[in-house]
Amino acid sequence: MKILVCIKQVPDMESKFKVNAEGNWYDNADLAWRMNEYDEFAVEQAVQLKEQVGDADLTVFSIGPQRIQEMMKKALAMGCDRGVHVVDEDSHRKDPYEIASMIAEFAKDKGFDLVFTGMQSQDRGSAQVGVLVAELLNVPSISTIVDFAYADGKVSAKRELEGGIKANVSCATPALVTCQLGLNTPRYPTLPNIMKAKKKELLAVEIADLLKVEAKQETEKLYFPEKKGGGLVLEGETGDLVDQLINILKEKTSVLA
Repeated sequence: MKILVCIKQVPDMESKFKVNAEGNWYDNADLAWRMNEYDEFAVEQAVQLKEQVGDADLTVFSIGPQRIQEMMKKALAMGCDRGVHVVDEDSHRKDPYEIASMIAEFAKDKGFDLVFTGMQSQDRGSAQVGVLVAELLNVPSISTIVDFAYADGKVSAKRELEGGIKANVSCATPALVTCQLGLNTPRYPTLPNIMKAKKKELLAVEIADLLKVEAKQETEKLYFPEKKGGGLVLEGETGDLVDQLINILKEKTSVLA
């Protein structure tokens, strides 16, 4: 079995963000970087499948600047066999269609049985890349999975829908799944596996070899939401709260006028 898992490096969400000089993305300076949280679950599920099947080959794929190689080594330490790094210092300028097209261009002739991606990235949050890859590869996809099983060339998964509803879905391989938070418990790489990861193959691919399409959309402006007035928290017994609320509505609104 051949498995592909796609990951992205994003800033730690606790970082202090600033809009860049161009006003269309965040400033990369002084940020802490990590693997996209959704992708950690994708890597773990891909490694679990590899362990289940036994005779499997697992490739981790990522697009970005040189710094992402450290993140990719974490995926290798978790159990991936090799890494493929598409070198792109301007990856943040690529729209979901361009990113998906590069993944599909790489994967199209490799015979992957299963492709894993995170449901979305924590910075852009489009949730488009995974399903676009499946469309470009002309394979079925199951998105937002919270449970996964594989047997006899068939994927069975549970999808998270609106309102807490779940849907059981299955399809034959080759296929692609996008992974939701909570799908599994991502492992911490052990020290021996971290040392082994340093010796694993990490290929660098030029973006020109894979990018064959033009963007479908462009980020024109990025900005912080305007600060608005804060809310008012009422405390006390129910009867007192009702009286407080009525007084506020009378004084500050025309609802009870």
